Amino acid sequence: MSETIICEPLTRHAFAPFGDVLEASGEPDKLINQGLCGRYHDLAGLDFTGNGARAGVSLFKSEKRQLPYQLEMVERHPLGSQAFLPMTQEPFLVIVCPDENGVPGRPRAFITSPGQGINFHRGTWHGVLTPLSDPGLFAVVDRIGEGENLEEFWFEAPYQIAERQASI
Repeated sequence: MSETIICEPLTRHAFAPFGDVLEASGEPDKLINQGLCGRYHDLAGLDFTGNGARAGVSLFKSEKRQLPYQLEMVERHPLGSQAFLPMTQEPFLVIVCPDENGVPGRPRAFITSPGQGINFHRGTWHGVLTPLSDPGLFAVVDRIGEGENLEEFWFEAPYQIAERQASI
């Protein structure tokens, strides 16, 4: 029997061990463009290693998934951070695991609020891109360069990721 993981809302505090939450909340750091644009400055710690490695911007278009979701594997990128910026106002599922001596520990699952993006720290175990609505279109900022930057881990038994039930 598989273990069930209940989704939690994505907050900066809860997600801090795994990466950065990217959102335009609160007052902007400064106003630009004749005072008509708020700049929320330097929200993600981009981190790339390796000779000639650089940041690149790609677009990912992923098929919609639904809850409950069966988590069979996670991956990590040992040579660079990876930021996901949704190109819609729809929430998506974010799954992460603490590292326990080179293997992923018990997963945690988060549901983003509309307008939130995330940046995984370099080496963070995470689930695959999991949009919960169509189109699953994201701008992704990650490492471009030589070297093996993908490690996958398949669980012996899958986890079930479920929504938090509303209080009665």
